[in-house]
Amino acid sequence: MPEPQPLGSARVLRRIERTLAARGLPVPQPDTGREVLSPDEPGHPDFHRRQRVEFAMNRWRAAAPHRYRDATCTHPGIAAWADIAAADEHEAGALLITGPLGTGKTHQAFGALRRIAESAPTRFEAVATTAPDMFALLRPDGSPRGSEEEVRRLARIPLLLLDDVGAEKPSEWTEEATYRILNERYNACRPMVITSNLPVHSATGHDLAARLGGRIASRLAEMATVVPMTGTDRRRPT
Repeated sequence: MPEPQPLGSARVLRRIERTLAARGLPVPQPDTGREVLSPDEPGHPDFHRRQRVEFAMNRWRAAAPHRYRDATCTHPGIAAWADIAAADEHEAGALLITGPLGTGKTHQAFGALRRIAESAPTRFEAVATTAPDMFALLRPDGSPRGSEEEVRRLARIPLLLLDDVGAEKPSEWTEEATYRILNERYNACRPMVITSNLPVHSATGHDLAARLGGRIASRLAEMATVVPMTGTDRRRPT
């Protein structure tokens, strides 16, 4: 003769549920002791996701100039890179957007950062600057932080947008400063966005590889997703 089952056993509970269901009676649900939370209440995943998006977007707005406050990421290749950076910052590498003047490189670059912010990251810190402005900060007395502190800040910030690379006047000093920042980001696998009017390579040698030097070009060749932008200058009236 089978032993009687304890009243609270899983087998007995399943038998009771089947009996109630066969008679069309409601099956009581176990009391977990937790109230059902609304998506607008703390504790609900949707609530905390919106909080992360709001925090990240506030930081994105602080980094983005007013002209690019409406920037969105519309290029499929750039959107794909941003999604990788949002999912795992160590897998994204660099995004290198090249193309002639006025083709929308900066707009897409800020749009990429915005797409990351809208993904509800647990952490969002970004610096956006042009290459000429960066070198102005790195010069002696160019920043109240001091040049060495600026180098560390740009090398270690989770997200860096470096616009108009190649617009600066080249020198051994600019090459060395760029190398220090990019090399630390390369070693730490920190994502960054670079825009440049120069092509990566050209038959004339007037290209980004020649401007930045072999050490930097080699690292970019390994870490960068290159997205060329084409078209006419959108800033000029047609």
